[in-house]
Amino acid sequence: MADEDRTRAGSRAGDAPPRHRPRATTAGFTRSVLRRARQRRRFVVQGAAVLVGLVLLISYLSFWSGPEPDGQVGLGGGSAGTGRSPVLPAADGRTGEAGPATPGLRPRQRPPSPDPTPSTSPPAPPPPPAKPGAPALSVSREEMPAAVDLTAVGTRDWVHWGEDGGRSTIRKRSGSGEIIDGGGAGRRVGWDGNQEYVRWSDGTPNRSTNGTSNGVYTCGAGNGFSLAVAGSGGPRTVQLYGGIWMARGRLEARLSTGGPASTARLEDPYTSQSAQFTIRFTLPKGARLLLKWTVEKVFTQHCGNVGLQAVAVR
Repeated sequence: MADEDRTRAGSRAGDAPPRHRPRATTAGFTRSVLRRARQRRRFVVQGAAVLVGLVLLISYLSFWSGPEPDGQVGLGGGSAGTGRSPVLPAADGRTGEAGPATPGLRPRQRPPSPDPTPSTSPPAPPPPPAKPGAPALSVSREEMPAAVDLTAVGTRDWVHWGEDGGRSTIRKRSGSGEIIDGGGAGRRVGWDGNQEYVRWSDGTPNRSTNGTSNGVYTCGAGNGFSLAVAGSGGPRTVQLYGGIWMARGRLEARLSTGGPASTARLEDPYTSQSAQFTIRFTLPKGARLLLKWTVEKVFTQHCGNVGLQAVAVR
């Protein structure tokens, strides 16, 4: 009996481990499965977060990289997408002050420049018509023709300068004498290198010429020529043929009686350039049209100047 009892007790004692071991194995398997499930869920959540982030980034970049509407300015007042302030053209169609002068260019040759920006300001209303015989004045400028016939242009009077040096003048032989040379600041120097030519067939003391490039010039800011044209009571047209070399020339026109005045400029910081200035005026007899053709600015230390070839009246 004792041996049987011990055998039963040993059997019961030996049965405990088999009953405990299966439970431990099941718990370990369950934890492993749960751990892998949690990892899968974490990977799924992280992947979804990365995908959402990529979608948001692509949408953001697509929105801000799109072109701005025409004429729109970006934040800060600059051009859209650059952060820089816009470059405004100058009032006169330039993008700023002229750089260092380069005299190697030929006459009429210009360095490349951007097209001027069209003005958006409304045109000025035309002036009211002047009363008959009332003082009037207007000035315009255009490129000088390659050849000018003073006899044809100056039906009333004409004067040419520089044919025989800085002090020489030739006038219309039977002219009205309306053109008056008032001198001017600076020393006049004769030269024969103008790119345009003038001719005449009714001059004195030189009766005629088939074409001359001679003229006079004066150097330095503030120097130039003072001229006058006598009034006659009727409308008159004056043609002034002048030029500049590496300078800015200013033509001032005013009436001795007061009233309207006008200014025109010609500038070339690189080489020489000539122009035909047309002045239309009306003055009573005894009054004068006053003209000053002077150097306003020079772009070189080597005699930036204004030049004068001829003046004609009709």
